[in-house]
Amino acid sequence: MTTELLPADTRMSQVALDVADLDAMTRFYSEVLLLEPLREAEGTVALGRGGRELVELRHRPHLPRGERRTAGLFHTALLHPDAGTLATVLASVALRTPQLYTGSGDHLVSQAFYLDDPEGNGVELYVDRPRSEWTWNGDQLVMGTLWLDPNDFLAEHLTDTARNYLETAPDRRPALAGTQAQVVGHVHLKVGQTDRARDFYVDTLGFEVTAEVPGALFVSAGGYHHHMAMNTWQTAGVGLRAPGLGLGLVSIEVPSADDVLAAARRLRARGQDVALEVSAASAHLSVDDPWGNRVEVASAA
Repeated sequence: MTTELLPADTRMSQVALDVADLDAMTRFYSEVLLLEPLREAEGTVALGRGGRELVELRHRPHLPRGERRTAGLFHTALLHPDAGTLATVLASVALRTPQLYTGSGDHLVSQAFYLDDPEGNGVELYVDRPRSEWTWNGDQLVMGTLWLDPNDFLAEHLTDTARNYLETAPDRRPALAGTQAQVVGHVHLKVGQTDRARDFYVDTLGFEVTAEVPGALFVSAGGYHHHMAMNTWQTAGVGLRAPGLGLGLVSIEVPSADDVLAAARRLRARGQDVALEVSAASAHLSVDDPWGNRVEVASAA
């Protein structure tokens, strides 16, 4: 196992999705999930909050739809700064696309609600519990899945101001208040084997394991409950993914260019094919994990 870890203040940056219907997907992420379009170029729309890009949609209509039993994205998890903000977005889902809602869970470290976007990419909307309320059993974080009633959550946390906001036509709404701290909290992938995932994401890239459950591995930097997870629940034994719609890129942000270079050295020492770009002020690398999921490590802007 590597003794060199990713820095404690590593964070997830953004997820790129290859999509068939760019207009419909842009409407979903902006009008339903209430993200702001921040950058548009030919065939690409990036959306986020507070000037930070969280989801990049890339128009790739020539790609086939991915099979359910293939490696790729399980879900992109959008971390909300408080329960009120999460309740506003959850209510937006209930009002506009209730058919896409798939479930919820109190995970002890967080409260989470799940849905699919219109092209079947998983999305988690969640809020963390204070770290003082997390429980560790040695080096393993205690997580679970308890019943979380979405109607009770909305009754407790949805404000009249939020209700009025959601009743306003999307093209007349101001930027949603209180979400400047919204980030991609973690990214959960579908893989073929958790042992190979550990070898790549922990022993090579430099995350630490925070929890394991049957068929799934949770990893993080700096003691967070997880920045990434990999499961085999639908994909045990699968190999390299074929080109298709869905996950295009997972981006991880580290503090400095030196941190990127250190990650590149670890990856290359283990035989990984790494593309590396370095400038005077920044650096980023890209590499495929064992299933062809593209991962980027970039220095903070």
